[in-house]
Amino acid sequence: MPRRPDVPVYRPDIYSPRAILDPYPHYAALRELGPVVRLPKHNAYALPRYAECRAALLDHKTFVSGDGVGLNPVINRLSRGTTLTSDGEDHTRRRALVAHRLTPRALRDLTDDIRRRADEIVAAAVARRTVDGAELAAALPLSVVPDLVGWPQEGREHLLTWGAATFDALGPANGQAVKAIPAGLAMMRFARDVVRHRTALPGSMGADLLTAADNGTLTHAECPALMIDYLAPSLDTTLSGIAGALHLFATHPAQWQHLRQDPTLIPNAVNEVLRFASPLRAFSRKVAHDTELAGTALPAGTRVLVLYASANRDPLVWEDPDTFTIHRNASRHLAFGQGKHGCAGQGLARLETEAFLAALVARVATLAPAGPPRWSPNNIIHRLEHLPLELTPA
Repeated sequence: MPRRPDVPVYRPDIYSPRAILDPYPHYAALRELGPVVRLPKHNAYALPRYAECRAALLDHKTFVSGDGVGLNPVINRLSRGTTLTSDGEDHTRRRALVAHRLTPRALRDLTDDIRRRADEIVAAAVARRTVDGAELAAALPLSVVPDLVGWPQEGREHLLTWGAATFDALGPANGQAVKAIPAGLAMMRFARDVVRHRTALPGSMGADLLTAADNGTLTHAECPALMIDYLAPSLDTTLSGIAGALHLFATHPAQWQHLRQDPTLIPNAVNEVLRFASPLRAFSRKVAHDTELAGTALPAGTRVLVLYASANRDPLVWEDPDTFTIHRNASRHLAFGQGKHGCAGQGLARLETEAFLAALVARVATLAPAGPPRWSPNNIIHRLEHLPLELTPA
């Protein structure tokens, strides 16, 4: 591809308070400008289209994660040593420590229990009729993920705040990131106490980490960050996806009726929810050596921003991308990333979301807004913090 002589520039701040709450107009403007767009406000290059995002994610030797995936150099330094922020053998070693707990076979062993929990949660919600969809969406992940990771019962009341802060800090060094620091530090202190006092639940990922540290596979100092690394993404992205599904089906009643008429569409519907309302906005990568992408020269050291949520609305890939339809084949979405750093817990996230929707389909005839939704201001996660809903029993 011929080299582009001029890289388009986008000067608005895509992490301003208003842009965080409504990012999609910015993404559309970025895609219109080109495949690689310079963001002078953040000293980075945005990848707003699908093809370039996917190419960067698959080329893990050129677009590396080991120097951090945020836009804040301080947080990037502090967050080193996790699965998310490592490359090569270090990444493979850390990921392998818990991979056996996320295999299809391991998830099959969890399926009946997760379906039972989902049905109980939905049944209780239907009995109340009027619910906060954001709280309802959090209930299933909160009942599953902390146990799997091994997080002690003490401290679970802070997990939503702590997890959100962990993501928020990975944005640029703006007000949002600064406000997130105390909660992020509190989560790290708690995780260190779990490791120091060995209070991770038996038979959990956390227990596996402690065993690996005892055996010399990793150090005990690595364990707290890895526990957070396993817990926060598994919790926040899943509850954001479920809340997004509730919001979309409440505001698209015809789509809800299609799903009730044909529940075999549930896996497809989950993909479309993740495409249309991607929980994860973006992570960055650092360019390891001089390269080109879409004809744009990117010198070593350049920070590129992989805009997952924008790629998932790319009209070059998706027909009528701003329309939500569960009949679309959205399986190519990038909501879970791709390549070496693709979400290790995506199978669990799908299992939880599908179980939740199956319970909802069985018990709810209609769901409708009962008031205006409110989005959570967060640099990285696109999440509802309040979603009033009226549920009509089936």
